[in-house]
Amino acid sequence: MTKNLQRIEKDVPLTCVGLKLREYLKEELELSTRFMRKSALDKRIFINEKPVKLDYILREGDRIRILLVTEETQYMDPEELPLDVLYEDDALLIVNKDAHMVVHPTPTHKTGTLSNAVLHHYRAKGEATIIRLVSRLDMNTSGLIILAKNQYVHSRISKDMQDEAYDKYYVALVKGDFPEDVHLIDLPIYRVGEGVLNRIIDERGQESRTKVRVLEKKEGYSLLLLKLLTGRTHQIRVHLSHLGYPILGDELYGGEMDRIDRQALHALYVSFIHPVSEKPMTAFAPLKPDLLALGNALGFQMERIKPELMTEDRNR
Repeated sequence: MTKNLQRIEKDVPLTCVGLKLREYLKEELELSTRFMRKSALDKRIFINEKPVKLDYILREGDRIRILLVTEETQYMDPEELPLDVLYEDDALLIVNKDAHMVVHPTPTHKTGTLSNAVLHHYRAKGEATIIRLVSRLDMNTSGLIILAKNQYVHSRISKDMQDEAYDKYYVALVKGDFPEDVHLIDLPIYRVGEGVLNRIIDERGQESRTKVRVLEKKEGYSLLLLKLLTGRTHQIRVHLSHLGYPILGDELYGGEMDRIDRQALHALYVSFIHPVSEKPMTAFAPLKPDLLALGNALGFQMERIKPELMTEDRNR
């Protein structure tokens, strides 16, 4: 792959000779069906410099080249807003989102979103890419968000999120003494009606699993480390509320509102395989000042929330 990610280039290995191009792109490069179809339709997939269709049978000595769209437009205004960049290269941008910030424009939040800020960041660097969110967070949840800089990277990471190599951790402050013998919450989450809010635990819902580790308990409050094993909307919030341990500041799901003005939930850490270098990488999003202040006020040792905590958890 070229450094500026304008194209993907691969030599077909002998073990893949005889496969259809579609099979190779899906199994070996982990490209999405949508991306493959669009690229083929636009005649951006070449074998030995000639455009081909997805049912092409691979031969010994074939070289695949896929052109990526590098000049893209998006109906969104760039805005110069504070942006906490954790990591950036030609493929990815990882940021630490503030609470009270919507991720993407909506009819009620057309400006001032994280996406507006990222678009300004791209344009200031002379990059013509568009916003491709790999992960999202609720408006009042802070923490780590990954954005892809082209359709190939977005396709790869989105697919890898379903694999065991992808880990995402959160920290939450909750009401109640969470039981230390509960290590996994495995309860289906169901969407009530047509609204975007209000999820409940219901057998009609989707499988939803959250790994839980109690870090500390102090006078009726608990500091939790949580790992998503599935990625449902409001998953952590619904799971904890249903068990009787609502997140502080989570008005929708019954959290105490007198200590913090947003849910005390933070996307802390992610580990995955980089889609270009194919090497393991991690990113850590330090806690925001309001969460640190709340945790310290409750008597928790917030200084222990470091990247080593996740390494320790994975080795448990």
